[in-house]
Amino acid sequence: MNKILVIDDDEAVNELVKINLELAGYNVISARDGISGFAAAKQEQPDLIILDVMMPDVDGYTVAKRIRENPEIKDTPIIMLTALGMLDNKVKGFDIGVDDYLVKPFEIEELKVRVRALLKRTDKIPESAATKEVLQAGDITLLPETYSVKIKDKIAKVTPIEFDIINLLMQNYGNMVSGSKILTDIWGYNPDDDVETIRVHIRHIRTKLDKISGNKQYIETIYGGGYRLIPEGMPRKK
Repeated sequence: MNKILVIDDDEAVNELVKINLELAGYNVISARDGISGFAAAKQEQPDLIILDVMMPDVDGYTVAKRIRENPEIKDTPIIMLTALGMLDNKVKGFDIGVDDYLVKPFEIEELKVRVRALLKRTDKIPESAATKEVLQAGDITLLPETYSVKIKDKIAKVTPIEFDIINLLMQNYGNMVSGSKILTDIWGYNPDDDVETIRVHIRHIRTKLDKISGNKQYIETIYGGGYRLIPEGMPRKK
């Protein structure tokens, strides 16, 4: 049974989420502030964390950052809840390493869909990892066992979501992959048109690849469409 930690200072929301997720078959624990929530995350080591942004004393962004910096729980998937629908808040959350984002007020069924999708993705050991398969195209090699990407003789660690995005682009290399397909295949649910989510994650991937790629770029933006992997790389634009 998957264990979920809910961190939200709004008692009504906290209880609503807890009851409905328990009815859906999850083991749910809750905290009402950021300090006790982070402590619970370290002690309970849940399979997933649902985290509110606006909390007194220690806000959700700070809690998320501390989770990502803690070696024991840094890979725990996080769904962030917020009453703020502004784009900058989503970007800030994704920059910290939040996996998904849900704006209040939200439908419980939508939350459950996202919980199931995120747990399914993070719980599943990729077949390539189980069989020690190495995925390679051109200069790029993916190492599933360590969630790493290798370009020639240099290696960069990536997050599971970043790994999955690179893998999806690699499976379709030479062809454009739309932002809509990336959201559907990686997040596991039929998304709204959330272009900025993809832009943030592609930017993070490019930053990591830049550190090991020398003078080449490996992901091409097809404006108005999506992204394309160039396995042999292309000269960096000056």
